[in-house]
Amino acid sequence: MVSQREVIEFVPKGLWIGPGPIAASGGGTFAVRNPADGSVLAEVADATPEDAMLALDAAVAAGAQWAATPARERGEILRAVFEALTARAEEFALLMTLEMGKALSESRNEVRYGAEFFRWNSEEAVRVHGRYLNAPSGTGRIMVAKQPVGPCLAITPWNFPLAMGTRKIGPALAAGCTMIVKPASATPLTMLALAKLCSEAGLPDGVLSVVTTARSGAVTGPLLDDPRLRKLTFTGSTEVGKKLVAASANRLLRTSMELGGNAPFVVFDDADIDAAVTGAMQAKLRNGGEACTAANRFYVQRGVLAEFTEKFRAAVADTVVLGPGTEPSTTLGPLVSEDQRDIVRDLVDDAVAAGARVLIGGEVPDGPGWFYPATILADVPPKARILHEEVFGPVAPIVAFDTEEEGVMAANDTEYGLVSYVFTRDLDRALRVSEAMETGMVGVNRGVISDPAAPFGGVKESGFGREGGTEGIEEYLNTKYIALT
Repeated sequence: MVSQREVIEFVPKGLWIGPGPIAASGGGTFAVRNPADGSVLAEVADATPEDAMLALDAAVAAGAQWAATPARERGEILRAVFEALTARAEEFALLMTLEMGKALSESRNEVRYGAEFFRWNSEEAVRVHGRYLNAPSGTGRIMVAKQPVGPCLAITPWNFPLAMGTRKIGPALAAGCTMIVKPASATPLTMLALAKLCSEAGLPDGVLSVVTTARSGAVTGPLLDDPRLRKLTFTGSTEVGKKLVAASANRLLRTSMELGGNAPFVVFDDADIDAAVTGAMQAKLRNGGEACTAANRFYVQRGVLAEFTEKFRAAVADTVVLGPGTEPSTTLGPLVSEDQRDIVRDLVDDAVAAGARVLIGGEVPDGPGWFYPATILADVPPKARILHEEVFGPVAPIVAFDTEEEGVMAANDTEYGLVSYVFTRDLDRALRVSEAMETGMVGVNRGVISDPAAPFGGVKESGFGREGGTEGIEEYLNTKYIALT
């Protein structure tokens, strides 16, 4: 059984640039706290803009050799990282629980999911295809080649400290790109540990750097202005994503953006209600609701409204255990920060003030830590903010609808378009509604859709680009046309 002390000691506390951890050039550090009690887990290096440029120097220096490394060799290194990460799954799970707060069971699931991006992309590395054909005009030949984009910057969020990095790192390295990762300041430890693991698995120095900082804009800004950087990939809020897209336009950087969501969960009157409740528990409470794929708005057809609502409430009451993520019995840990907890509380209070009824939860518990209970709201009025803003917490607002057209219209009534969930036993309806949903992904009769073998991404203000599937590696490849006589 691994201990907290052993896990924290394994993590390098400096910036991971070149052959290993180095102190920030300004000597600064910032604290990483445990959301369960507010205690300081570690102090890590607080990078300066000069440190970021040092990481870019390392990425550029390593770039040509890494791109020229045979795809099979790159794939073998990625496979070695997958195996090392799987072997140390318990350590990484505990580390994520300590810095992010999620229950250990959730962290273990994330290690399995996150590691798969290395295994999947170890196989994709050798399947980068171009094409060759005679020009239809008869004037020559056409050759199309795929080449690595070049040095990349990945900015990752706090809610999945491992997986949001691995699904960017895996395809980038498989394609032959070098990468700098700037993890969220709330959860930098997991990414630092991963960089160390990658090095131990044989990844050459400079191919992957991790730059930790509490001043993201000041540190990443110079990178976006440097012509040597060729791609930006970001997962986070739509607000920040828009600013990054604007900043990246100066150099016309290749960009991929996985942004906010406001996922509808639509239950039709012909649905298997027990299956819908199981799906609701997964879609709402996975990762404590702190997920861009979390179901945020529950639209239930009036004929099954009472049954679904009561069974959902009972399932929450019977199975959800709120507590520190390190406790074996815990199924719902704290939110990541006091600010995040206050945002969730304000959204619930606003809905109640507007006329919603609290069926369960809705009150901040006493004691240390940033906890908020699993909460279900009924009779939520259309004007409530909770139906229009991303909740990022364990709160499920339920709204009734009458017709299929009304349900689809309500589901699409948002600027976001990441994922939607549909529950029905009618195959025709399932296909019809899935095609009508204005989202990049649709879960039909299931509450968990993420899969490394599938393209993950959204439409509208949920972003552009895809991660995972055969599409994922394309984000890190340029297409070159060569005209031959």
